[in-house]
Amino acid sequence: MTEQGAASGGRRRSRTGGGAARRASRSAVSFDTARYITRNIPDLEVLNEEALEIIETNAETVLEEIGVNFVNNPAALERWRAAGADVRGERVHIPRGLARKLCATAPSQFTQVARNPERNVEIGGRNLVLAPVYGPPFVRDAAGGRRYATMEDFRKFVKLGYMSKWLHHSGGTVCEPTDVAVNKRHLDMLHAHMTLSDKPFMGSVTDPERARDSVEMCGILFGEEFVQQNTVMTSLININSPLTFDDVMMGAMEVYAENMQASIISPFIVGGAMAPVSVAGTLTQVLAEVLAGVAYSQLVRPGAPVIFGAFVSSIDMGSGAPTFGTPEASLVTYGAGQLARRLGLPYRSSGSFNGSKLPDAQAAYETANSLNMGLLSGVNFMLHACGWLEGGLVSSFEKFVMDADQLGVLHKMAEGISMSEEAQAMGAIREVGPGGHYLGCAHTQAHFKDAFWKTDLLDYKPFETWDEEGARDTTQLATVRVEKMLANYQQPALDPGKAEALAAYVARKKAAVPDAFT
Repeated sequence: MTEQGAASGGRRRSRTGGGAARRASRSAVSFDTARYITRNIPDLEVLNEEALEIIETNAETVLEEIGVNFVNNPAALERWRAAGADVRGERVHIPRGLARKLCATAPSQFTQVARNPERNVEIGGRNLVLAPVYGPPFVRDAAGGRRYATMEDFRKFVKLGYMSKWLHHSGGTVCEPTDVAVNKRHLDMLHAHMTLSDKPFMGSVTDPERARDSVEMCGILFGEEFVQQNTVMTSLININSPLTFDDVMMGAMEVYAENMQASIISPFIVGGAMAPVSVAGTLTQVLAEVLAGVAYSQLVRPGAPVIFGAFVSSIDMGSGAPTFGTPEASLVTYGAGQLARRLGLPYRSSGSFNGSKLPDAQAAYETANSLNMGLLSGVNFMLHACGWLEGGLVSSFEKFVMDADQLGVLHKMAEGISMSEEAQAMGAIREVGPGGHYLGCAHTQAHFKDAFWKTDLLDYKPFETWDEEGARDTTQLATVRVEKMLANYQQPALDPGKAEALAAYVARKKAAVPDAFT
């Protein structure tokens, strides 16, 4: 799928508002967004060939002898039975090699199209796409502290994501807006992603009917025929570890697979609670669950795009709380990356994981460990790349911009080391010679603007200047940055006909049913 195809053939032109849309496009502010990362550095591989083969063999044993549950889903059981699995009640025993064979039809790489084709992303291969935090019911900022999230909070996060240079994707449930009915909030969330940003986004997975709404809204935004031929959504399908696939998540995945939209098939692992305490045991379970989930997606529709997911944390054996940024979680993440590459599937894992209640030193340490782990493990789609606090219970405005700034480091690291003649800098070394300095030499003058990555947030001023400006810490600087970004936000242009149709769809669907808060 080319950018030109997304811009022309894929978009259904409205019969009204074309001139207004073109005028709006010319006058709109365009925020600089970096292209998705393409790694020029090697992946860190922690498992040798023998270890990989043992884990793969053990995963096949789990599928065949122990099996996986597909609960409350007779259609899934029938699909498995027709494919040759041994179905006993709701337990599916998958013969050795069958799941792997079915997984072979899933694409190794795919394009997710954005409504602005310049912001399309390639998921798979050597690429890394960064998306924001997903799912917290609470938000935190300097002014209001920790509180339940609202739809207005959600819209603010979408705006910040749109304006964040190093973030490639608008994400999905960047926070859970609790002031909107459970059965209707997905409509408002999708509408915000579609209208307040022009980056790619995620669909709803909390009910199959909400997944259908997501597909229908994309039909309005991109054109129904275009949606059937291109991936315009990537959505998160969590497995109920251990070894259970519930009807809600599987129902949503079925909708997306039927419509050729992408699903992240992702075990939700808390080591010691939902998986064994050992790294090898956890990797075995992760692989078995992903094999079963991806294989099932291909039973629904061969060729449907899917991503090998691995959400991994460990557990504090004293309190039972999940822990993040730990070496064990890193080892699982590195190993799962190797397994995903051997399957030929795109890989999702990592993020700005931390267990801290505040955007403090603990949050920074654990986040840095988690982000670097994602870069080096070969992750292709990194959900939760910015904004995560308190083990995923909180979306933090200050943490969002702090993390989003540091994502630039991943871009720089992924470039690797250039060995071009210019980068070798022999001319500069000759020019300066012994005892000189490089500040004024020709090579420095030619490259000083882009030689080093530069933060937009952190403070490197002399102590006296920093002190005179209020001795602000990073959280205080982040508060100022959030306020400035939101004050400067300008909505990306959208064809008025499509905007009107989306608003009408949301209003009609919300009016059709009473509010439900459970």
